[in-house]
Amino acid sequence: MIEKKSIDYEKAVLIGIINKDQNEEKVKEYLDELEFLTYTAGGEALKRFTQRMDIPNPKTLIGTGKMEEIEKYVDEHEIGSVIFDDELTPGQQRNI
Repeated sequence: MIEKKSIDYEKAVLIGIINKDQNEEKVKEYLDELEFLTYTAGGEALKRFTQRMDIPNPKTLIGTGKMEEIEKYVDEHEIGSVIFDDELTPGQQRNI
């Protein structure tokens, strides 16, 4: 007899930056790919956050207002992973 198992996916949010080099359509494409990779790694992307910025914030990549919005969502929905579409510097990782 085959037993059905329920899978508990880790909750995640995806974050992308729209800038002069990446338009909104390109960022959506990148986040689609990240969502697929998240799923294959055992996660479930519950929400996507994007921010339009000409120059990424050197301290956190995204602005402080957006960071607060994401932090609130993460706390309220018990999110386990926050995934950025850009590589973070060690300083940005520490600050976040």
